[in-house]
Amino acid sequence: MNDVVIASNEADARAAEAVEHHHAEMTGALTLAVESLTAAAGGGQVAAAAERRLDLVRWCREELVPHALAEETTMYAAAAEMPEARLLVEAMLAEHRAIVALVDELAATSEPVAASGLGRAVRAVFEVHLAKENEQVLPLLVAAPGVSVADLLGGMHELLGGGASGASGAEHGAPDAGHRSGGHECTCGEADDAGLPELDARAIPHAIRHATVFGALDGVRNGQGLVLRVSHDPLPLLGQLEQRSPGAFEVDYLDRGPDVWRLRLMRKAG
Repeated sequence: MNDVVIASNEADARAAEAVEHHHAEMTGALTLAVESLTAAAGGGQVAAAAERRLDLVRWCREELVPHALAEETTMYAAAAEMPEARLLVEAMLAEHRAIVALVDELAATSEPVAASGLGRAVRAVFEVHLAKENEQVLPLLVAAPGVSVADLLGGMHELLGGGASGASGAEHGAPDAGHRSGGHECTCGEADDAGLPELDARAIPHAIRHATVFGALDGVRNGQGLVLRVSHDPLPLLGQLEQRSPGAFEVDYLDRGPDVWRLRLMRKAG
């Protein structure tokens, strides 16, 4: 993602930021779904893999595909009017078709390993696709004096999400006592985290890191969780998580650095 987007006005800059953070949340949700499917398939859990596959197909058809269609009628339609962006838009539309075809294949297969491979393919195409949107399409639109990105995207949940900008706007303060009371610390390294999907946040750009993690956690069911890998003690993120979902997650420290910190975050049942 670009560190600086030059916009023609503040409203357009905020709209572009909201889109990018919604993209980050979608990436987190997709990553969790794919890693959950891969963990079940790799562990020989046929029934669980089948359920995770259906979850992934459902998310793609209810979230990813509507998002893509909304882009085509708004951002892409506007960008296609710019001579310098026409070929880019054609390529982006082709990637949409490729994603839909992969999702259809995923829905049709019943073989866990094949499903895992198709899920990873969807994620790979989607991540490359979002990079183009964030780094090429959005900057072109927000810099164009004749295009109002804010008006173009105003009120569209499919493009802006339900809380994309809110995740980025929360204060990075220290967590209150609430998030500690919901969990416990584990220093033995023997926690039962086998089979949990892992999210490595170290490679995620800092500007969208928290939004990506929150997107993944939004997809965690009651009684389930994920393992988060980070390069430092994520106290600001845990503080934001407690503000966002008070008391919803139990937090266990599995490793405490110095190079890698691993935390298990489990959504409480009930």
